[in-house]
Amino acid sequence: MLTLSHAGSEVFVPDGMGAAQALSRTTHLGIAAHPDDLEIMAIHGILACHASESEWFTGVVATDGAGSPTTAGKPSASAGEIVSTRRAEQKRAAELGRYGALVCLNHSSAEVKDPTRPDILQDLVAVLRATSAGVVYTHNLADAHDTHVAVALAVIAACRSLDEPERPNSVIGCEVWRDLDWLSSSAKIAMTTGNHEDLEAELLRTFESQLEAGKRIDLGALGRRRAHAAFHEIHNADAHRGIVWGMDLTPAARGEIEPSELVKQHISAFASDVESRLRRFRR
Repeated sequence: MLTLSHAGSEVFVPDGMGAAQALSRTTHLGIAAHPDDLEIMAIHGILACHASESEWFTGVVATDGAGSPTTAGKPSASAGEIVSTRRAEQKRAAELGRYGALVCLNHSSAEVKDPTRPDILQDLVAVLRATSAGVVYTHNLADAHDTHVAVALAVIAACRSLDEPERPNSVIGCEVWRDLDWLSSSAKIAMTTGNHEDLEAELLRTFESQLEAGKRIDLGALGRRRAHAAFHEIHNADAHRGIVWGMDLTPAARGEIEPSELVKQHISAFASDVESRLRRFRR
């Protein structure tokens, strides 16, 4: 039985299976900060499981989404109305994407960003143990959103607190508020999309409160995937319709390197690549 710390937390199972059984079938796990983040960053896992009978995607949303710029379609919408609207939208996306389960932890953004609070870490440990997923998608460590980075660090800490056999095989940091096309070719994880563009668009458009508030996450996410595919190979024709880039967080999740050092190595490699090219062609 999954026990979560926060009042209002919920496990939603679109196909009606019991929560424990639904979570245990998880093969791909997405852990995001806000409603709609999963459909932007973890689309690779969602698509991999959508038409499969043996692979299942479970999505975890850490916060209630109350701090969103959305107005929930109403200029005077209360925080409670926004939370209710965003959770309903996230559930519709889970139904449309045929998620195995959706876990809403219902923390505030401030709670997630407070490193002295143990509850978000405890919740994530409980979810990781209940799902035993092989691959985990979360935010990347160079994301520009504070809450996203806080969630990524909490995921890494949760993985480290597990016994080694319990840890996922792969932890991938994905794009939302900062692209990862700057990573060196050897460091980037290419997660291809584009064969189900209608479903990708439909998933993003379930978040009507965001779109109505002028936040066109659908156009932005779909355009970024297409742009990554187009600008991936300089000399060759496009091999894919869409690509989402990932940062491999597995070494940090295993305790082999500190998250800050992992990012420093990537930034250093980027700087060296740029400087080397400038030196080669300097006049």
